Amino acid sequence: MHNALQQHAEQHVSHPSGRPWLLGRWSPESVAVGGAGATRLAVIGQHATTSDHLARAATDIHTLADVDRLATSLVGSSYLIASVAGRVRAQGTVTATRRVFHADLRGVPVAADRAEVLACLLGARIDRKQLALYLLEPQILPPLTGASVWRGVKALPGGDYLVLDGDGRTRTIRWWSPPRPTVPMPEGAAALREALSAAVAARVDGRDLVSCDLGGLDSTSVCCLAARTGTRVTAYTVALHDPFADDVRWGVRTTAALENVEHHVIQAEEVPLFYAGVQNFDDPLGEPTSGAERDRGLVTVRRAAARGSQLHLTGIGGDELLYGSLAHLHTQLRIRPRVAARQLRGFAAKYRWPRGVMLRQLADNRPYRVWLGAVADELTAPPPPIDEPLLAWGFVPRLPPWATPDAVEAVHELIREAARTAEPLSPWRGQHRELATMQAVSRLGAELGEMGTRIGITVASPYHDDRVIEAGLAVRPEDRISPWRYKPLIHEAMRGIVPEESLTRQTKDTAACDEAPGLRRHRPELLALWKDSRLAQLGLIDAEAVREVCTGPIPPHLGENALYQTVACETWLRALEGAAVAR
Repeated sequence: MHNALQQHAEQHVSHPSGRPWLLGRWSPESVAVGGAGATRLAVIGQHATTSDHLARAATDIHTLADVDRLATSLVGSSYLIASVAGRVRAQGTVTATRRVFHADLRGVPVAADRAEVLACLLGARIDRKQLALYLLEPQILPPLTGASVWRGVKALPGGDYLVLDGDGRTRTIRWWSPPRPTVPMPEGAAALREALSAAVAARVDGRDLVSCDLGGLDSTSVCCLAARTGTRVTAYTVALHDPFADDVRWGVRTTAALENVEHHVIQAEEVPLFYAGVQNFDDPLGEPTSGAERDRGLVTVRRAAARGSQLHLTGIGGDELLYGSLAHLHTQLRIRPRVAARQLRGFAAKYRWPRGVMLRQLADNRPYRVWLGAVADELTAPPPPIDEPLLAWGFVPRLPPWATPDAVEAVHELIREAARTAEPLSPWRGQHRELATMQAVSRLGAELGEMGTRIGITVASPYHDDRVIEAGLAVRPEDRISPWRYKPLIHEAMRGIVPEESLTRQTKDTAACDEAPGLRRHRPELLALWKDSRLAQLGLIDAEAVREVCTGPIPPHLGENALYQTVACETWLRALEGAAVAR
């Protein structure tokens, strides 16, 4: 097994005993290793940790549980691996930005950051039932979504750590839980400012040039924090075809107030539409999640790399943390009814919620596992109306109408099985929804990071850092979520950092106007995709049914997103064929 791993590795770190411990390929600046006595620590990723710091921390670590103190202090986004008295602890991040996968290789437990690496070593085949889960839209249904699609490879839940005992056994231990949302706005804004500032500084300090997205308020805040360090910043704003889009106008206003920011606008005509290049995916990523937007996602990153930037900062993750989940109102109505009733009236008017549906969701007290079990019965039901309130435990995902009966049955069984023991990500319904969405969005961010690495640039999403998430989730829902103010927490946290005029923004651009044109322009490539479909060969879709849908506009009752996951799965399967990953 050791020889098999070494074939894929360029660097290694040894146990205190001298035996191989860490094998892989990484940049020198991404890894810090230190130890004392029988304890050895490694931090890998985006961080400001030093070997000396880890050596000092190791002197106080005598059990794997003692590592918690170090884990809760780390700034940035990184893996933490500890070897203590012959036992190993491995963990990633709370979100899917840094994921840990593990498997048993001929009686030896092994953990990795890439499921496909373990699959290759195992000679594992794709688990057809697990792949069927990836046809769900939206892909937000913990603990099911995000699971490994490879037989014999398991994914570690965010917030857990993996224990590799010396006798060949593995087990998982929960070490992280979300904070109680009780912190008032003034204290919470200060904590978020400190956490986000530290997250940006940990990546930017010591660099001559970095690049940033400059779009909505979330990325604007990250850009301004980067500029505040004194480092030269190149900011990119993507213009959209939507005539009402105003990212460019706000980007110009922001950079006019910053002395060390070079601003570039990428015109809408220079941005690939949705589904561009769907037949050109020859480098498989970790999982099927970005089939419709892969070329679009790389536009800014490629420009930044060509400019000379080796670090690109994004605002990915800000929406889930800063706008928050309206499902908090379900809990608030029971503990602070007057406050909740006022906010409910505001949101009901803002989003035109049907009163009867809203009241039914508010009255629904089913525990998460009961709610999850009921999801299995709605897999093929029509999608919910666009004005449905968002007060339940989560979105109720749907399978597309071209999913085969076998695929529907497989997903139904998996959901029912998971529902028997499933626990929410937080006892608070709103926090559960926020964390579930963070995990889903962070998987997209992780893939963007993987694509960036392949062209020589590090992509960072500070809003998905553990310390930033903790600071945001700790703020009282009534302060963080409001029908009358747009993302009030980041407004308060960034006063004096983001130009005051930019903090008045109450809008957010979307790329909805690029979806239908993308389908029209790339229809021939999409239609060709379903000839000899790999998903059809696995018995998961009716290729003719999805091909028929692609011949014209997506029917309104399906919505544009209905096709995304199917395209992602199909392109991912095709990319695997040319890669050194066994199927």
